[in-house]
Amino acid sequence: MKEWWIHVGLICIPLVAVYLHIPPPQLSPALQKWHNTGQLFHFRGRGIFYRDSHGALGSSDVVILLHGFPTSSYDWSKIWEPLTQRFNRVIALDFLGFGFSDKPRPHRYSIFEQASVVEALVAHLGLTNQRVNLVSHDYGDTVALELLYRSDQNRTGHLTFNSLCLSNGGIFPETHYPRLLQTLLKDSSFLAPLLTRLTNYMIFQRGIGEVFGPYTQPSDAEFWDMWTALRYNDGNLVLDSILQYINQRLKHRERWVGALTSTLIPLHMIYGPLDPVNPHPQFIRLYQQLVRRSTVSVLDEHISHYPQLEDPTGFLNAYFNFIHSF
Repeated sequence: MKEWWIHVGLICIPLVAVYLHIPPPQLSPALQKWHNTGQLFHFRGRGIFYRDSHGALGSSDVVILLHGFPTSSYDWSKIWEPLTQRFNRVIALDFLGFGFSDKPRPHRYSIFEQASVVEALVAHLGLTNQRVNLVSHDYGDTVALELLYRSDQNRTGHLTFNSLCLSNGGIFPETHYPRLLQTLLKDSSFLAPLLTRLTNYMIFQRGIGEVFGPYTQPSDAEFWDMWTALRYNDGNLVLDSILQYINQRLKHRERWVGALTSTLIPLHMIYGPLDPVNPHPQFIRLYQQLVRRSTVSVLDEHISHYPQLEDPTGFLNAYFNFIHSF
């Protein structure tokens, strides 16, 4: 019996070793095209991927798009072209640790650093003195609030806001319900390194699928593109470090929610009400109670956590109505 277990161990160890070092998947043609039309700039020695499209003639308006966790700027692909027909420049980036940007490890990822990445990109593009419209989602909402705080405090290098549109972000810790795997990764220093290596496509697909509506699930190709962008540069191995943003939200709630409730810039919230992470009606009631100056668009009842992907037409209509209102 003892020899049998030894033989099993000798077989399993190399198999596990091979599994843990599976190379990232190849980019699909669509994702490759997104990558090829982007560029890199360097922030403190790290490569940051971004796209910058020049669109509508006769307009000087600029919109910057901030994506969520654990995905990438590709989240905006379904609304990219319509935005270029309205704005002179449409810009999106992959935050450090996401998508096609560098994913250093070990590294202390923070919302503060990501906000500095956005400011550095704006400076790199020569837009420091340009009034910009920000559209954000999920993780990007919190980065946007740090940028808003810096702007309202007139910090050096801050963005000059024209407007801010948020969407389905856990900006209130008291109404935010992270998924079980997220909680395990952010709070377990012992399990996290193992879990990040064992996370595979099936686990990822199931987890992401849970935050889409039952009638708005991504196609197999779209799931695979999300997974491919995550695995690029071994992004699965930094998930636990990035997820510290959930703890940062709690620690800095007063700073970020305070910026949201006190700012005078035009604000809007686009909300998918089937979101299990920021559930209806608790989240939107608290938002409307605290952020009285903001307008709100609640999309159809079957739209969940990724409104720009689940209902791109509804998302665009809500955003354009907001932009045309001031």
